[in-house]
Amino acid sequence: MNSPLAKTAHTLTSKRGSWLVLGGIVVLVALLFGLLSGSGEDRPNETAPADSESTQAQKILDKFPEADKQSVMVVASNEDGSELSADDQAQLKELGTSLGDSVGEESTETVTGPILSDDKQAALLMVPIAVGLTNSDTAETVDDLRTAIADDPTATGLTDDGMSLLVTGGPAIGADIASAFNGADFTLLIVTIVIVALLLIITYRSPILWLLPLIVIGTADGLASTVTAAVGDWLNLQFDAGIISVLVFGAGANYALLFISRYREELRRFSDHRVALAEAWMHTASTILASNLTVVLSLLSLVFAIIPGTRGLGITAAVGLLISAAAVLFALPPVLAICGKKMFWPFIPKGEDTADEELTPTEAAATNHGTAPTGARDGGTAPRGAARPSIWRTIATRVVRKPGLHLGAGIVILGVMATGFIGSSIGLDQTEKFRVQSESAQGLDVLADHFPPGESQPIWIVADTDHADEVADSVSDMNGVVRASAIEDTTIDGASVTKIMVTGEYEPDSAKGLDLVKDIRTDVHAIDGANAQVGGAAATELDARDGNQTDFFTIVPMVLAISFIILLVILRAPIAAFTLLLVNVVSSAAAIGLGAFLSRTIFGQSALDAQVPILAFLFLVALGIDYSIFLAHRAKKESVFHGGRQGMVEAVAHTGGVITSAGIVLAGVFAALGMLPLMVLGQLGLIVGVGVLVDTILVRTVIVPSIFGLMGDRMWWPNKAITHFHERAAAGAAGAGTAEASDNGSASAGSGSAAGSAEVAGADATGHGEHSTHLLAESKFADMGSGAHHGKH
Repeated sequence: MNSPLAKTAHTLTSKRGSWLVLGGIVVLVALLFGLLSGSGEDRPNETAPADSESTQAQKILDKFPEADKQSVMVVASNEDGSELSADDQAQLKELGTSLGDSVGEESTETVTGPILSDDKQAALLMVPIAVGLTNSDTAETVDDLRTAIADDPTATGLTDDGMSLLVTGGPAIGADIASAFNGADFTLLIVTIVIVALLLIITYRSPILWLLPLIVIGTADGLASTVTAAVGDWLNLQFDAGIISVLVFGAGANYALLFISRYREELRRFSDHRVALAEAWMHTASTILASNLTVVLSLLSLVFAIIPGTRGLGITAAVGLLISAAAVLFALPPVLAICGKKMFWPFIPKGEDTADEELTPTEAAATNHGTAPTGARDGGTAPRGAARPSIWRTIATRVVRKPGLHLGAGIVILGVMATGFIGSSIGLDQTEKFRVQSESAQGLDVLADHFPPGESQPIWIVADTDHADEVADSVSDMNGVVRASAIEDTTIDGASVTKIMVTGEYEPDSAKGLDLVKDIRTDVHAIDGANAQVGGAAATELDARDGNQTDFFTIVPMVLAISFIILLVILRAPIAAFTLLLVNVVSSAAAIGLGAFLSRTIFGQSALDAQVPILAFLFLVALGIDYSIFLAHRAKKESVFHGGRQGMVEAVAHTGGVITSAGIVLAGVFAALGMLPLMVLGQLGLIVGVGVLVDTILVRTVIVPSIFGLMGDRMWWPNKAITHFHERAAAGAAGAGTAEASDNGSASAGSGSAAGSAEVAGADATGHGEHSTHLLAESKFADMGSGAHHGKH
C-alpha cells in the first residue's frame, strides 16, 4: 500500500478521495473550457508541402493585383444532348449580364461568354468572384451565385426547357468541399455516440453502466476539441477535427472496456467495490499508459511529415489521445467508486472478501490446476486459476495444439486479403474526392465531355517578364497543351513578374495531366534567366502525391521503431517484441489491401486517396500494438506459472472477450467516418475498421497464439523464469518424487509425523495425488524463479 501506484489507486477510489478528485477534475475542465473557448480560427487548406514548387508559385500568384478574384464557370448544356440554338446562346448572354450584377459591381463588365464548345452542345459563362481566405469563406459567395441563378427569370426559363446550369471550377470545388461539411461534424458526433452506446450496452448487458464511460469519454471529446483548436491556433496547424473525435471516442472506449472488464473480474473476488476498483486500476493503469504512449508517440512522429494536414493531425491527435487516457484513468475511477457496483445491474458480480496475504509457493503453483486461492493476485504472487470454460479458451487450446496448421491458414487468409492491392492505384481526381457527387463535380464531367478538360483548372506559370514570351511560346509547342498565353504583369519585391495561363488537353488530376505538369516544369526550368515556377491545381496535386509518398517512407520506419522499442521495454523479450511487430505490419498491409478491394466494391473507386496509405498504416500498426500489449502483457505473467504455450492459452482465455469487444467498438467508431462527404475519410474509416476487426478476431486469436505455440518458452528469451520453466519443473518433480518415497517409507515404518500424514491426506483429498510431484516442482520453480517479481503489492 506504500507504492505510488497503490496510493494513487486508494486516492481515486476511497470515499473521501473519489469526491475530491472528481471535484478537482470538474473545476479543471470548466476552467479549460472557459479559458480556451473561441479557439479554432479558419486557416487555408494547404495540401502540398510548404517548400514545393506549386506552393511557392501560389505565393507569387497571391501577390498579383486582385489576386482574390478568380473565375468560376457556369456550364450550360441541354439534358437531351442537343445543340444549343442561337436563342439559347442569346439567353445565356443575358444571364451573364444579370449574374454580373448579382455578384458585385466589379464583375459587371468582366463576365464573359457564352463560350460555345466545338460540338455546339455546351457553353461556358466565366464569372469572376472574390475568393476568401478559406474555402468556407468562398462557399458563401458561390452559394450566392447559385441562388442568383436559381432566382433569375432567364435561368428559370432555360432550365424549364431542359437545360442544366452547373457552377464549377477551382473555387466552386473548394466551396463544395467546405459546404459538404456543414453539420457533418455534428452528425459524426451523434453517430459515434450512438455506436459506442449500443456496443457498450451489448458488452456490459446493463441499462445503466454504459452511461458512465460514455459521459466521461464524451466530456473528454469536448475538451479535446477545445484544447486541440487552441493548439492549432498556437502552432498554426491544419487538421481534421472529425478524425480526432473518432480517435478520442474509440481509444477512450477501448481503455474503459479494459478497465471495467478488470473491475468486474475483481468484484468476483472482493465484496468491497472500492477495494476491487483499486485492484483493477493497479492492474490496468500501466497497460493503458503503455498502449496510449504507443499511439501518442506514433502520432507525434508525424511532426516530421511535410504535408501540412498530416503534420497538424499528428500533433493534435496526440493531444486528444492524452486527454482520452487521462479521462479514463483519473475521472472514470472516482465516478465508478461513487456510484458503486449497483451500476452493473441486473448482472451484479458477486464475490467474497479474501485474505489479504501473500500466497505460499505451493499455492502459487496450484494455480496451474485452478486451485489457487481467490485472493491470488495477477501480477502479484500469481495469476488466478484457469478461467471458466469459454469459447476463447477452446479456440486458444485448439490453436496451440496444432499451431502449424492454424498459422498456415492465417497466413493464407492475410495473403488473400493483400491481393486487394491488385488493380488499385494511389491518388483521386477532383470528381472522385467526393463520396456524394457535388454540383461542381457534375459540372466538371460535362465540361470534360465538350471542352478541353484543362479549361476547368488551368496550369499557371510565373516567370520573369523579360523571358515570359519565350516561356509561353516554348510551352505552346508542347504536346498536350491547347494554348499558353501571358495574361498579366506586375512588380513583386522590385522584380517584374508575368503570369502565364496554360490550358491542357487532359483532365488535370489524371495520369496524363500530371505527366504534362512534369513535362512543362522540365521545359521551363531549362530556360536560363526565366526563374519560372509552375503552379495551379494539377501541379498542387502532383506535389501533394509526391509529398505523401515521401511522408510514407519517412514516417513508417519511425512508427515501427517506436512500436518495437515500447514492446521491448514492456515485454523485455526481443523475440516476442519483434514477432508481434512483424505480425502487426503484415496484418496492416493485408487490411489495406482488403480495404482497397472494398473501396472498389462499395465506393466504386479503383484508387485510394494519396493520404490514406500513411494514415491507415499508422493507425493500424499503432492500434494493433495496443492489442498486442493487452495480450502479451497478460501472456508473460501467465507463462511464468504455466509455461509459454499454456501461458498464451490462459492469456487468450482472459483477454479474448475484452480485446474483441474493444476491436468491435473501435471498428464501429471508425466506420462512422463514412458519414462524412469526402472519399479520403470514407476510405480511411473503412480500412481501419476492417483492419481492427481482422486484428482482434484473426491475428490476436489465431495467428499470434499459433506462433507462440510453435516457439514455446523460447519466445520469452532471455527471461529464464519462462525459458527454463520445463527444465526446472522436471528437476523439481524428480526431487519431489524422492521426498515422497522417503515420507511414504517413514510412514509405513510407523515413524511418520502427524503433519506429514495430514499433508498427504490433504493432497489426496483435493484430487491432486497424481499431480503432487508436478505441483511441488512448480512451487519450487515459482519460489526460485519468480518470487522476487511476484511478491505482494
